[in-house]
Amino acid sequence: MAHFVIMGCGRVGATLAHTLEDAGHSVAIIDQDDRAFRRLRSGFSGRKVTGVGFDRETLKQAGVADAYAFAAVSSGDNSNILATRVARETFHVPHVVARIYDPGRAEIYQRLGIPTVAAVRWSADQVLRRILPEQHLAGDFREPSGRLVLAEIELDPAWVGHPLTQIERAADIRIAYLTRFGEGVLPTPAMSYQDGDTVHAMLRVERSAEVAHLLAKAPLKES
Repeated sequence: MAHFVIMGCGRVGATLAHTLEDAGHSVAIIDQDDRAFRRLRSGFSGRKVTGVGFDRETLKQAGVADAYAFAAVSSGDNSNILATRVARETFHVPHVVARIYDPGRAEIYQRLGIPTVAAVRWSADQVLRRILPEQHLAGDFREPSGRLVLAEIELDPAWVGHPLTQIERAADIRIAYLTRFGEGVLPTPAMSYQDGDTVHAMLRVERSAEVAHLLAKAPLKES
């Protein structure tokens, strides 16, 4: 079980909170207006915090220091970005995502290494896939037979600096491309994994859980 903090208790924030709670995680949800918490079901057992989502004291009340992930899904682009930066840079939350209504701004923030989801292609599923690594392996694309899937892969930070070829050998996958500074990059034999990269790889569907488990751990020393 992990702890998740959500900023914004709109329709989607409530959906995220319910989905994460149903999966057995602990959840805290922040909103400036305590009336927004009416969107939560009566049996919701998570923490409800009234306050500004980028205020440090408010975030502390939500347990952000112990959070596995933080999702800013309020109606304000600036608030979402600011809160995401505070969560990542001040409290060192390992997984963050911000909803951005302006696709142009979303691209800029993506280049700065802030994971974003533009509203034009936004859904609760897109956010979950960025804060729950195991969700990545649901895949963006499956070939017609259904045996292979193209998926975003979450790697342990200890993989930074290691060659992509080592990642492929360790997990028996084929890296199709990287997202680096917001742009797609085709891998070359000399490339290494960098901090902020998103790895997109082809793998066998039945090995999804195994691949996620292997790469969520630090790499073994190669002999």
